[in-house]
Formats: sequence, C-alpha cells, structure tokens
Amino acid sequence: MQNIDEIRQDIMNDPMNAEFTERGWEPIFEAPPTAKILIASQAPGIKAQESNKTFFDVSGDLLRTWLGVDEETFYDSGLFGIVPMDYYFPGKAKHGDLPPRKDFAHKWNPKVIGAMPELEMKILIGAHAQKFYLGKDMKRNLTETVRNYEEYLPEYFPVVHPSPLTIGWRRRNPWFEEKVVPALRDRVQTILFE
Repeated sequence: MQNIDEIRQDIMNDPMNAEFTERGWEPIFEAPPTAKILIASQAPGIKAQESNKTFFDVSGDLLRTWLGVDEETFYDSGLFGIVPMDYYFPGKAKHGDLPPRKDFAHKWNPKVIGAMPELEMKILIGAHAQKFYLGKDMKRNLTETVRNYEEYLPEYFPVVHPSPLTIGWRRRNPWFEEKVVPALRDRVQTILFE
C-alpha cells in the first residue's frame, strides 16, 4: 500500500492535473491513517484551494455544528478524513462552482481511502458524492436519499451540502434539521467518543 505522501505526489504528477500543478496548487484532501469518519464532498472552493484547508468557511462552520465537533477535533484529532470528488477547485459556474471532473474520483478516491483503514462511516455530502458511493442504491434524487438515510447505515450517511446555497432546500425540508441532523450528531459522537 502506498503512503499518502506518495499518492499526493502521484496526483500532482498526473497529466490530468498538470494545469493545477503548474499554478502551484496542491490537491486538497485529508487522509490521516487514524480517521474514523470520512467526509465525502464535491470539490474544494477557491478559498479552500488558496488556503489548502477544506471546510474553513461558513459551510464548514455549519457542518461542524451538525457533527457536534469543534475545529480542533475536526482538523487536528486525526479522526476525520476529507476526500472530495475532485481535489482541485473546478472553476466558477453561473450559480456556485462547476461540478467535479467525472473521472477524477474513480481514479484517485479508492487509493486515498485505502490509506485510512480505520474508517467506520462515510458522510456523503451532496448528490455527486451520493451518486459515486451509492450508485444504483441512491434514490431518485438527493432529497429522497437524505430522507431515507437510515437505509444506508452504518457505512454511509447521506446529507445535503451545508453551503449557504442550500438554505432554501433546508427551509423546504425542515425534517432534515429536526430529525436527520440529530441522528448524524449521535452517530458521530458514538463513533468518536464511545
């Protein structure tokens, strides 16, 4: 098994990532070998790319609230891995960012996740991660997949993205913060601290 530094270098040397490497960008992911929970997300935003730190923004603040953990536990405990569907900022779209590149996760995620043998659960943030990990087991859309989160336990826990862009979705689906978020927090606390 390759160590994570070797994998990171292979990602940077891959011709499909040459434009990013030439800009001086590094692939954005976290894969401590002691991680118990994987955060599977879409792709880093421009702030994450420029700072080399994922979820260090309002989305991250809300995500940590949902998980019931502080910044120190999230970033420094070695208990969380963060592996998006693309490890580079994909560019801006009309609304939000462009989607992750299609072939990226298939090529790299198994190698990176393989470097975290202690994982007990993968939190699937957004439709891109849910389609990748759940495949044909995903419901007809994100809403139905998240609503039926219990079907995917204990390995997966699908949620909506904590971005400000999903405020409308969360308002239309109050059951998410009433039922799903407390269940997520309880599961996280059990895995990390019991």
